[in-house]
Amino acid sequence: MLSQVLTIMELLDNPKVGGKEICELFEGYKGVEVDFERIVTSRGMTDLVRITIEGEDEKAPVLGIVGQLGGVGARPQMIGMVSDADGAIAALATALKLAQMKDKGEILTGNVYITTHICPNAPTIDHKPVPFMDSPIGVREVLKLMLNKHVDAVLSIDTTKGNRIAKRKGFAISPTVLKGYIIKVADDLLDIYERVCGTTPFVLPITIQDITPYGNGVYHLNSIMQPCTVVDVPVVGVAITTETLVAGCATGASHEIDIELASRFCVEVAKYFGRGQINFYDKEEFERLQKLYGDLTFLVSGKE
Repeated sequence: MLSQVLTIMELLDNPKVGGKEICELFEGYKGVEVDFERIVTSRGMTDLVRITIEGEDEKAPVLGIVGQLGGVGARPQMIGMVSDADGAIAALATALKLAQMKDKGEILTGNVYITTHICPNAPTIDHKPVPFMDSPIGVREVLKLMLNKHVDAVLSIDTTKGNRIAKRKGFAISPTVLKGYIIKVADDLLDIYERVCGTTPFVLPITIQDITPYGNGVYHLNSIMQPCTVVDVPVVGVAITTETLVAGCATGASHEIDIELASRFCVEVAKYFGRGQINFYDKEEFERLQKLYGDLTFLVSGKE
């Protein structure tokens, strides 16, 4: 998938890029719906992009893939595409690969819904150990707008380089989060990780803080698990990582091979998820957890 990743990187590395250019890229692909919505606030402008790759069976499970980020650029403070763009690159490269597969007759069983937003001029905010990218629109608000279609599970792709605990170059996957519970890492996803990477799996260590809504005054690793605050389906983070601390607003810090691995992982998950051949969690065990320990949705609801 390196070709698709490079195509998207070249497209996004532009101070004038927006949703229009993404839609134009997908013109001509049958069975691919794409649209964008421009959001303007006092902090700037961003374009929400929504792409649906139609499968063969409308009743099959639908996989959602979110490219999570603040912005693809931090202009005028920084020149060029920033590290924070990795989530958008990976999500859009996944969409492009699936569209090309469909065009060749490789049609998945279930629909795949892919969404991200494009902001080449995003602000930044202070954060330790490295600055975070900000966005013209709040994390929860933008996710509500992006995840406005039915999905049965979500892969959330995000640059996760500005921390002290996920320190391996490549990408990691998180435990599954569902309705306020952080549950075991899905064996099916570990199997796919091993096949795609040819290495032992790298698991992202997340905590209760990470699954609570942004803006509540507690520390978050980053926004990778925030989709769990707006949907009640299983969410798994796909974190693009490094061995050293890299700020989201750093330029020249996007590693094509790492993004390609994460994108290829998402494509493989999409193939099997629509067929009902993989699970993000054990349903019986989850029901047991709920019976034993009750409703934990208050953790992700944003209500105090």
